[in-house]
Amino acid sequence: MPAKSAASSLAPMPVNGVSHIVYLGTPEIAVAPLRALVAAGCNVELVITRPDTRRGRGKQTSASPVKQAALELGLRVSDSLDDLAPLAARIPNLLGVVIAYGAIISVDTLSVVPMFNVHFSLLPRWRGAAPVERAILAGDTKTGVCIMRIVEGLDQGEVYSQSEVSISATETLESLRKKLVEASLPLLISAVKNGTGQGIDQTGEVSYAKKIVGDELRIDWGTSAVEIDRLIRVGGAYTHIGGKRLKIVKARVVSESMTSAVHGAIKVVSRHECEVATRDGVISLTEVQPEGKSVMTVEVWLNGARIETGAVLG
Repeated sequence: MPAKSAASSLAPMPVNGVSHIVYLGTPEIAVAPLRALVAAGCNVELVITRPDTRRGRGKQTSASPVKQAALELGLRVSDSLDDLAPLAARIPNLLGVVIAYGAIISVDTLSVVPMFNVHFSLLPRWRGAAPVERAILAGDTKTGVCIMRIVEGLDQGEVYSQSEVSISATETLESLRKKLVEASLPLLISAVKNGTGQGIDQTGEVSYAKKIVGDELRIDWGTSAVEIDRLIRVGGAYTHIGGKRLKIVKARVVSESMTSAVHGAIKVVSRHECEVATRDGVISLTEVQPEGKSVMTVEVWLNGARIETGAVLG
């Protein structure tokens, strides 16, 4: 007999709404949806999150934001997918809801419990780990939320519902995530309580949102002012001055016209304003974080570091 395909081995998705769910999530972005499900009267039988992580150089560990919220809500918490099978054997029509869980879910697990994912993009654009970050970096003017089935392939499952969200020219990672979470809640609660309905296969050009790695956040002042502004709005962007790292927390584009200045060259406009030359324009720094120090306004930084016009970042 031919081997059973991965698709046919998936547990069937409930046609109607369900009474009991298991919730899989880890970071802060997955906390509000968990709270919304509980507030809507959904029975969250189990919360599965990533194991506690070690904090700093000591032996102290820190629970994930989802675990902290789940314990506060009085929910049962686990860090092992192995706890799903006995739960599914005891509770019929159990449904898995996944939001930023942070680990691969095997076909063996999906054969026991059907699952859908709340994905923060308009699939098939930006499949993968960092869809919100990549949308900002690419200069997209819109993104959205999809309720999609979890299958073996990365974010390849059928889409049950979606909602479009606009991206403003000043959107930060934090503000866009907040908008996306808010847009996801009605879709999420409806999918659980009323059922997902018939899914639709993804169509269109596929793009992948790889996880942002540290070196990508290093500012190249030889790129455009707009590109650098996007990187800063994603968060964590940094440069160097005097051999020390300097995070650029907030900034704004003041000019997109050509500049003849050295890329990264500083111009101290006043005691509270500092401009930096890029390939084709100028960025004005608003908030920075010098190495080993807290976030501060550019005025405080200029006063303490005694930065002079002509200094070069990077």
